[in-house]
Amino acid sequence: MERSKRLGTENPAKLLLMFSIPAIVGLLVQACYNVTNRIFIGNAVGSLGIAGITVGFPAMMIQVAFGAMVGMGATTLVSIRLGQGRKEEAERVMGNAVVLLFITSLLITAFGLTFMEPMLRLFGASDAVLPYAREYMEIVILGTVFGLLSFGMNNFLRAEGNPSKAMVTMLISSICNIILTFLFVTVFNWGMRGSAFATIISQAVSASWIISHFALGKGELKIRRKNFPLRWELVATIMFMGMSPFAMQFAQSLLGGLLNNSLKTYGGDLAISGMGIVVTLMSLIVMPIIGVNGGAQPIVGYNYGARKYERVMQVLKYALLGATAIAVFGFIITRIYSVQLITLFNRQDAELIAFGSRALLVYTLAMPIIGLQMVGAGFFQAIGKPLHSMLLSLSRQVLVFIPCLLILPRFFGLDGILFAGPVADTVSTIITLTWLIMELSNLKRKHQESVKPEDAKESSQVMESVFTLKP
Repeated sequence: MERSKRLGTENPAKLLLMFSIPAIVGLLVQACYNVTNRIFIGNAVGSLGIAGITVGFPAMMIQVAFGAMVGMGATTLVSIRLGQGRKEEAERVMGNAVVLLFITSLLITAFGLTFMEPMLRLFGASDAVLPYAREYMEIVILGTVFGLLSFGMNNFLRAEGNPSKAMVTMLISSICNIILTFLFVTVFNWGMRGSAFATIISQAVSASWIISHFALGKGELKIRRKNFPLRWELVATIMFMGMSPFAMQFAQSLLGGLLNNSLKTYGGDLAISGMGIVVTLMSLIVMPIIGVNGGAQPIVGYNYGARKYERVMQVLKYALLGATAIAVFGFIITRIYSVQLITLFNRQDAELIAFGSRALLVYTLAMPIIGLQMVGAGFFQAIGKPLHSMLLSLSRQVLVFIPCLLILPRFFGLDGILFAGPVADTVSTIITLTWLIMELSNLKRKHQESVKPEDAKESSQVMESVFTLKP
């Protein structure tokens, strides 16, 4: 328990750095894989290859959605149980989650193989793009079990207070993926299939690494056979807690399909390729923010479970500041190097470069404020309020974005699609900020009720600094 106990005792800023930096490094390397994968495909196969991966991406997000529901839902419970000193229950949650991940992966694989072509067409594949997308996804879907176990169980490493190993796991997977993609696509000239094989092999390596950690008892938590039989009340709780990240990722999948179809209508396959590049580049900014969010979650969950509300507020403050700094930095880079970034993926297609650079500038207009929105939504997930978190996540990806995507192109054509992103980001951030202020007021009240009278003045000053976001 010593490793997890530090979540409630060590300096909040130090803890957040300790947990976030490994996650940021791991996720950045993961994002770099997505970038390099499209660079290899773009230069070896062409713009239709990039479009094929872009069309297949919503299907891959469905995998991630289920992995997030089980993995992050269970992680919330594990963090809270560890904060309450209930290690045995935390291990029971993890055991049930592992079984759920395995069962879910089999169902996804069966569904994906059965409905592959109609699914890809639904996500925007034209007759020209479909062969590339199908060639890629038929292999990727076979590795679903590795992807879900790797993604879902990696969250448990952070929950038990082992962020460095979580980072190493992602590094192993991503570096392996990059090397294999280079070999299979560039050297062996296997095209789309080469990229797909690289993906599932690297996921298998990552999953094996994580399973061995928990099976051999190398950390605080251990996978025990006695915890495998599913307890339906626990399964329901895991799924309920994971509703927000599931909804966020599933919404991203649906939006990806809707976005692809809109792009196909107003800009054709080239627009799909260009936006695929833009979304990939944005992941280099979004992934570090997710890392900050992921690093904050077990700390917030532990201290919330331990009723250390002052520490909860402090961690939130530092997470908001860190995420905003990352977002602003990313925004500046896209302003300066928009053309250079697009040419990395294809140097010959002038039309693709022109559209891609403009799309990057427009689609990222609201980038400086998305850190606040993402961390705010994640905060509600960490304190065990998944419905709040889900609604806030959906406000950005569904409730605002979809109407914008349906309405704006009718008046502004392709530009309407590009401006739908920043409009949705702005409105959802305003909603998130409003809810966050209300919840912070509630936490402040809880903290004041629990604090000793002699410490009230000092504690109040600390809480006020959190509210004003002063370092």
